[in-house]
Amino acid sequence: MQHQELSERINKLETSATLAMAAKARELRAEGKKIIGLSLGEPDFNTPDFIKEAAIQAINDNYNSYTPVDGYVELKEAIIEKFERDNKLTYKPSQIVVSTGAKQSLANVAMVMLNPGDEVILPCPYWVSYRDIVKIAEGTPVEVKTSIENDFKMTPQQLEEAITPQTKMLWFSSPCNPSGSLYSTEELRALADVLQKHPQIIVVSDEIYEHINFSGGHASMAQFDDMYDRTVTVNGVSKAFAMTGWRIGYIGAPEYIARACNKIQGQITSGANCIAQRATITALKAPVSKIQYMIDKFKERRTLILDLLNEVEGFKCNEPEGAFYVFPNVSALFGKTFKGNKIENATDLSMYLLEEAQVATVTGEAFGNPDCIRISYAASEDDIKNAIAQIKEALA
Repeated sequence: MQHQELSERINKLETSATLAMAAKARELRAEGKKIIGLSLGEPDFNTPDFIKEAAIQAINDNYNSYTPVDGYVELKEAIIEKFERDNKLTYKPSQIVVSTGAKQSLANVAMVMLNPGDEVILPCPYWVSYRDIVKIAEGTPVEVKTSIENDFKMTPQQLEEAITPQTKMLWFSSPCNPSGSLYSTEELRALADVLQKHPQIIVVSDEIYEHINFSGGHASMAQFDDMYDRTVTVNGVSKAFAMTGWRIGYIGAPEYIARACNKIQGQITSGANCIAQRATITALKAPVSKIQYMIDKFKERRTLILDLLNEVEGFKCNEPEGAFYVFPNVSALFGKTFKGNKIENATDLSMYLLEEAQVATVTGEAFGNPDCIRISYAASEDDIKNAIAQIKEALA
């Protein structure tokens, strides 16, 4: 059968590197190989029981109808309370839109804000899907390189140099996936001071890892009065509440942007899953102390994985302040040959570690930084110990 030609849009789109690596790992497992998965950004905890009970209650209460496009009123109220409690941000219900995961929240914002040629500044490394979401919306990604010496954070000077008359948006995550870096209040203020000179720029602040934070304090760009009307705060329940498969994300945004996101979502997915929304109300209303045990465990694992990686020759690590990733610079290994495999870049190394060490990681190239690889420590301590031992052996 002859296939019709696919759209330019899909042909230009990259496959998500994290999902591709997970698929490759599954393939090798099906062949009987014991692959240790350190590639996916997924907590290895079960969803807490108090949240599961709320979902069961919602099923028994016959929540089974279409939901409002922008989310249940009660969920939007819980989100407003959460923003007030955790971020000192005040939103109205008309500024909140609930979506099928924070990824859809981001896609909505890109689709309603960007025209062909509009530039979006992405400090590198950035989350793997930012670049392609911007491209689907016909925007132009502008990558700003950062370094491990500066904890992978963009400086005000770098931001200033990246801005052109075409700059429409700045997207970043804090804590950052993949680097675990965290912008302090002072660092965000310094970036905001640059943005004051360029009032046309809207900021997307992705705060999905907000609670997985080892520094004791989280700062939001929207907390500054002069940035509140120019910032879209994106969050969700996947990471902190171990609810990746429940698919609930949300935004707090200027009202005109929220209205536009509601409009586009109404034509693409409509409202998010009814049971997941009811469970999320319970999750967000709970004190953060209810999930502290997961955060404490991630912190212990961070110490463990850094201690082990610092013994691997060719790996250079900094200490991430949040999320559950390390992003070592591995460029010292480029040009070397191991067991007949020449390592030219991070992608080669990532594939070599999968096939030889049987450990799944993700190339930094997918995150805009070809000198690094991302390793998730959302895994058991035994898996972490065995994985790093196998990596060390494969590179001996």
